[in-house]
Amino acid sequence: MLAFLLKRSRRPRWTRHFPIWFSPFHTCFRHQAQQQWAPVYVQGLCSPAHRKSRQPLADQVAPGKQDHLQHFITDSPWKTEGREQIVADRAQHLLGGRNAVLVIDDTCLRKFGSHSVGVGRQYSGQAGKITNCPCLVSVTLARDEIPIPLRLRLFLPSEWSTDPARCLQAGVPVEHPLGSTKWEIALREIDDLTGSVQFGMVLADAGYGVNAKFRRALTARGLRWSVGTVRTQRVYPAHVHLIPIPKHVRGRPQKYPVPSEDAEMLETVLRREPWRRVMWRHGTKGPLTGTFAAKYVRLADGNTNARGQHLPGEGAWVIGEQRARGERKYDLCNLPPETSFEHLIRVTKQRWACELGHRELKREVGLDHFEGRTWQGLHHHAVLCLVALLFLQWLRLAQLDGFFGDSVPTIRREIAGASPRQSPRPRLYCSCCTALFSGP
Repeated sequence: MLAFLLKRSRRPRWTRHFPIWFSPFHTCFRHQAQQQWAPVYVQGLCSPAHRKSRQPLADQVAPGKQDHLQHFITDSPWKTEGREQIVADRAQHLLGGRNAVLVIDDTCLRKFGSHSVGVGRQYSGQAGKITNCPCLVSVTLARDEIPIPLRLRLFLPSEWSTDPARCLQAGVPVEHPLGSTKWEIALREIDDLTGSVQFGMVLADAGYGVNAKFRRALTARGLRWSVGTVRTQRVYPAHVHLIPIPKHVRGRPQKYPVPSEDAEMLETVLRREPWRRVMWRHGTKGPLTGTFAAKYVRLADGNTNARGQHLPGEGAWVIGEQRARGERKYDLCNLPPETSFEHLIRVTKQRWACELGHRELKREVGLDHFEGRTWQGLHHHAVLCLVALLFLQWLRLAQLDGFFGDSVPTIRREIAGASPRQSPRPRLYCSCCTALFSGP
């Protein structure tokens, strides 16, 4: 199959580079049938097909062979770990470094019914409400407004995690820990990526950031983080200290020390701070600005005293953003107290990149077009969507063979046959990528 793909003849110009680029993934598959259909499926995900479900995808790249593609995705027993590792290695070459961030989030798919694995009543950001859908925990590497999703793991809601027989019928692996929360899944993926990908900070929204166990776990791993939170998060002044327990007292002795000052809601603390206008990014239509305030505090997430109050925990920045419609959003960040105000805002706002990654996964390579019901089929499709999007990002950055698109959608339009611009853009890839990916 690769020998066939290497022929230059009349194949679209992007497919001339694909075999060389895909060759490390190709060698991960042990069986000849898997090696045959893996590159075909990924090219189908990159193709101009409007939907990437079995029938239209096969019509683009393997007419009359839809059953073979279906078997490769749903029934063929290959594991995703080796392909995910190659995705991480390639992403490290393209974006990794101290200026990169690792963004934790989740994305829901448009899928219904009671038999599809992971489908349950849960909040969907795409629908903007609680609906019946499956939810994937995602890990995205991002830098300079460029996202590369690295991991997608299905979250099992309670109606699944409390029903082992149902999970077994849907093919959930026996070794998968049932009852895992989203933040526990995210931590396992972070641990697995440690050593493969270099990044400076971990970012997450309030769905993860409100959990003190998640924040403490990141800190225990020596990671810097910026996470969303709610306005009712309680904090202490940065100079708070604990009053020692008296050695000699009348009556029942104290069990816990007392803070020198009371905790307040984050919202109350930021009301007393100056709010400033900051430009946090240059967008396609000009500079993006917002109104922000920040204060370094101690989080009220330590041990609880006899009255149920949390004692002071670790130091962190609380950051508020005034939105255009009057609402305010809040974040926590454990960067040092001497961090500049502008740097705090720029780092925190990088979290939006994962939303772009999710949109490209769904619109450009058909993440939510999968029509199967099993755990294995969904994760097979998901990891090949990661591979396909990585290839499109590489085409975008490498700018080879007349591709001048400055976004994944424009690269996809060029693949579909639209005429590219005639004025070349500067190459953005690094020297290691040149040697690794330059094909005939």
